Amino acid sequence: MKETNIRKPGRVAYVLKNFPKLSETFIASEIYRLEHLGSDLKLLVIKPFSESTRHAVVAKIKANPHYLPATTSLSETSLAKWLMLHLPDFWRSVISVSKKNPIGVLKAARFAIFQSFRARRSFFGLPRKIYLKEFLQAAAVTEQIIPDDDVRHIHAHFAHGATTIAWMTAMMTDLPFSFTAHAKDIYLESLNPAGLLARKMDAAQFVVTCTEANRSHLQALSHTPVHCLYHGLTVDFTDLLRSQQPNTHERNGHIRALAVGRLVEKKGLDTFVEACGILRQRKVNFEAVIVGESGDAESKIRRYIDANGLSEHVQLAGAMPQTRLFAEYRRADVFCLPCRILANGDRDGIPNVMVEAMACGVPVVTTNVSGIPEVISSGCNGLLVEPDNPAALADSLERLYIDKELSARLSLAAFETVKERFDGEESARKLAKLFREACHAR
Repeated sequence: MKETNIRKPGRVAYVLKNFPKLSETFIASEIYRLEHLGSDLKLLVIKPFSESTRHAVVAKIKANPHYLPATTSLSETSLAKWLMLHLPDFWRSVISVSKKNPIGVLKAARFAIFQSFRARRSFFGLPRKIYLKEFLQAAAVTEQIIPDDDVRHIHAHFAHGATTIAWMTAMMTDLPFSFTAHAKDIYLESLNPAGLLARKMDAAQFVVTCTEANRSHLQALSHTPVHCLYHGLTVDFTDLLRSQQPNTHERNGHIRALAVGRLVEKKGLDTFVEACGILRQRKVNFEAVIVGESGDAESKIRRYIDANGLSEHVQLAGAMPQTRLFAEYRRADVFCLPCRILANGDRDGIPNVMVEAMACGVPVVTTNVSGIPEVISSGCNGLLVEPDNPAALADSLERLYIDKELSARLSLAAFETVKERFDGEESARKLAKLFREACHAR
């Protein structure tokens, strides 16, 4: 990637809950690409770094993250005990920021207090404690921003906690802010209770999201501009694609099905293993690999595998870095991720791993939910089925096993779709332009 000589228009403070995070390599890729487009970023991270594995792109990022003091869970203790434990870590920040901008601190404190009452679970319920914690964290973020005269804009990833902190930081600094909304943070009212998401949008200069389905949903809540910017392939994945020879993988007498995702309900991986059970009953020669971190659906998935004698056919491989995952894509005959929308509204947008599989020329079987139909046209560049339908999923997997010509045609079309529509560098250019405009307005 060539570094362009663009005049730095001012620094953007990035507020992140975690960084780096193995499952959020798209954020690290975005930061790296923005830096190479001339954006000057200040990384402010709410939680201490806790993962031992990180993607290669992280080492290429110039900005050094600043981590806020670690905190314990507030939900598992009283507010008084939590404050006794953690107030010493944050009180100096509150005093320091109050000396610089007392009116801004009062605005943020007023917001935190009123929101804690608005968000009560019932009229006579106790105020929500989380907003006091986020007020203190916003003061700590603000303390890092105020001495830095180059910071002219604040941006947060995910529309709940990080954006709440970014908004209060904006109050304390008198700077504009924006945020990127993704999936669960948009659709779960519990994460933004009492109309908080719409109020954040009204206060923001602009909002970014990763699917047109999300953009339409968000735009109905506010007049603030909402921009759809697809994540595109990550930097590490793009580098791997460029460095490898074209995939010449051939079947060895059976089909190898790959699923990638955290073992959580919305990924529909329980439906995938049920479809595997149906394939076994039909005596289809197959093996399946599920790559992903542990989650709330893992025990159910393991029980089904054990109860149906699938342990020799289905492997739970756990999480893995991009290089190993890339090798799994190249070994796969089909990629399958039967996503669903949960009763509480939680859902995926466009799974990044699905786009990665398509870029590797792996035919995709998935479901017609959320932003997925923006990418997959059934029968053209993949196959779509209804969620929670293991029989239909098994039919599609078997169809690809039998019809090699269809599999090859879908693979080629999938590759072309990614090439045309999921350029991560182009999305970064559009985001950098939004930041330049926001900073120039100051």
